[in-house]
Amino acid sequence: MARSLPQDKHTLVTNLRGMFNEVVAVTGDGTNDAPALHEADIGLAMGIAGTEVAKENADVIIMDDNFSTIINVAKWGRSVYINIQKFVQFQLTVNVVALMVNFVSAAFTGSAPLTIVQLLWVNLIMDSLGALALATEPPSDAMMRRPPVGRGDNFITKVMWRNIIGQSIYQLLVLGILLFRGESLVQMNNNDDLLNTFVFNTFVFCQVFNEVNSREMEKINVFSGMFSSWVFSAVVAATVGFQVILVELLGTFAGTVHLSSWLWLMSVLIGSFSLVVGAVIKCIPISSSDASSDRHDGYQPIPTGPSAV
Repeated sequence: MARSLPQDKHTLVTNLRGMFNEVVAVTGDGTNDAPALHEADIGLAMGIAGTEVAKENADVIIMDDNFSTIINVAKWGRSVYINIQKFVQFQLTVNVVALMVNFVSAAFTGSAPLTIVQLLWVNLIMDSLGALALATEPPSDAMMRRPPVGRGDNFITKVMWRNIIGQSIYQLLVLGILLFRGESLVQMNNNDDLLNTFVFNTFVFCQVFNEVNSREMEKINVFSGMFSSWVFSAVVAATVGFQVILVELLGTFAGTVHLSSWLWLMSVLIGSFSLVVGAVIKCIPISSSDASSDRHDGYQPIPTGPSAV
């Protein structure tokens, strides 16, 4: 289409968006490219050789006039989209578990194990720090092998629902057992404050390890490249450090009591088992509802389950 009339370029973009419901990107540098750049979902104009008319009608200006820059643009765009999905998956799991634990406990025992201060603390570390950790994951070349996201695709995919439901079930089962049988299992001698602190500590460590799980929605190996992202490592370390301070030093403010080293170890072990649960969950195949094999663009969906390792 390089030497086509401006009307022809505009017609091509219009039909791709209207007839095939595609997300269309157009590159151009001349005045005759302006109608197509304006009509496209993403218009990319050349910063050096491009005319002012083309730049004004474009969404992105390539400052170095290098087409390889478009690959970086697409890679970072996919990275942002996927990182937001990771955070939403992680956050929904936290909210579902926290809500159900407090609701069920209040309904059956008349008291909620997680206090307001503790919920605010969970909201801080899982919202602010969690978003910082997952949203700063750098892009990888593997992202360019993924099929493009369609205009009508759901933001929360079936894979995300599988991970959310699986982790929520595990955490609810474990925390439910601790709430109703914890005193006898770990011999707390009817100490409700100690039990509630243990439940709160276990809940937080479940989220810490599930945060590691959320780094990969498809692949079983969630540790690949984790230590190369210093922000993620720092956020996890800070979360654990602040949790120790909250439980051991700010008990009056947070409504917690001192935990023995054995109870700390139990909390970490129960939380770390989320990694095993996550690996098992990811072995469950997810069928795609759309006919990806019939797509005219030739893209195939990425594998799920053990083949995605």
